[in-house]
Amino acid sequence: MSTAAAEIAERGAAAGLKFYQFSFVDLFGVQRSKLVPASRVAEIAEGGAGFAGFAAHLDMDPTMGDLLAVPDAATLTPLPWQPEVGWLSCNLVHEDTELAHGPRNVLRSVQAKPAVHGVALKTGVECEFFLLDGSAPAARPALSDPLDAKPCYDAHALMRRYELISTLVSHMEQLGWGPYQADHEDANGPDRDRCGGSSVRARGTEQCRPFRTGQFEINWDFDDALARVTADRVVLFKYMVRSLAERAGLRATFMPKPFASLTGSGCHAHMHGLSPLALSFTAGLLAHAPALTALTNPTVNSYKRLGARMTSSGATWCTDSPAARHGQEREAEPTDSPADSGLPPNRLADMSANPYLMAAAIGAAGLDGLRARSVPPPPTDRKPRLPEITRDYPRASPPLPSNLAGALEALDASSPLRSGLGDAFVDSYLKLRRAHWAEYMAQLTPWELETYLDA
Repeated sequence: MSTAAAEIAERGAAAGLKFYQFSFVDLFGVQRSKLVPASRVAEIAEGGAGFAGFAAHLDMDPTMGDLLAVPDAATLTPLPWQPEVGWLSCNLVHEDTELAHGPRNVLRSVQAKPAVHGVALKTGVECEFFLLDGSAPAARPALSDPLDAKPCYDAHALMRRYELISTLVSHMEQLGWGPYQADHEDANGPDRDRCGGSSVRARGTEQCRPFRTGQFEINWDFDDALARVTADRVVLFKYMVRSLAERAGLRATFMPKPFASLTGSGCHAHMHGLSPLALSFTAGLLAHAPALTALTNPTVNSYKRLGARMTSSGATWCTDSPAARHGQEREAEPTDSPADSGLPPNRLADMSANPYLMAAAIGAAGLDGLRARSVPPPPTDRKPRLPEITRDYPRASPPLPSNLAGALEALDASSPLRSGLGDAFVDSYLKLRRAHWAEYMAQLTPWELETYLDA
């Protein structure tokens, strides 16, 4: 028996686990798993749990045989809401070789590269989500709290969800993540239902005034651990939020923009431990922002969020503005980030991003900036703190793609990201995402019928 298999069995027995959930995340960020009884865990952990890879969002077909999910013993975590079940994050193996486009494998590969520059890739995140009525159909989502038409940080809206939010925070404390605040967030915009479908026609009227509703955010400590640990935690966080919401008769959604008239849910990334080389790393992020969006904003819906009307487009950065200390995003939001971040938070990504691929893409783009000793453009602050680094630099910002197809083209053409992430992964990812885009383009929407049927 391998050391890892023995460790899983021994630690699980000590914790009184009855079952183990062998889990991995596919290219689209969907968590897949199998449940293994404690009596067989050592055996399955030794060789890996078998999956039909073609049945997940992976670049595999039925002729390719089983995909094995080999658990990382360090990730064994009793689920706080189901304590007799132990959750395990797994690495994907096919025919005795790590699957090149397995998301966790991609991040592990990128994670090893910063050491050449004397740094380590470490990240933290801020996760946002909406709580919806669990009985409403997906085609017409509805907010779960009819009284929630309140501004950001509203006390009553937060406390009406006290039972769920406090349970979630308590579970995170039990896991040792160090949650330090939870709040009612800032999704804002006019209520189109009350405005007769037009925010313009009724603008300024009392019943159609801007409001904020349904969105929450939980912040937890940056952990002095590698990026892989943060990605594992984001996967488990989303699983935990959804599970608790379902038990409460609600639906938690991490969809980037579930309501056309409200701002969306971001996954703001903080990079740490890079202070001496932060400017070159930032320059790499800015230079490769169009290609990055294919991974940080991977869905059709993502570009509805990036198309927000509140800010200008393009990849930018600044040194200290609370509303814009991020760059690479069009949607302005408050920030609850710790003040000691090594870099400005990257607020491009949304909650549909695969957390392993998001971290890997950010790492690959930033490392290209380190290799080239790149210099970022001037920050957008009116009084930049570091003017000496930006003189004579072109002031144009690379525009962000307006849709998923444009982002995929940018990724396809990006030699630095292909080099950093691996051609095998990029080609597999593009194949599946282009098929996803083609499926979307084949849809006939109600808007088209209403607009063109009698044209």
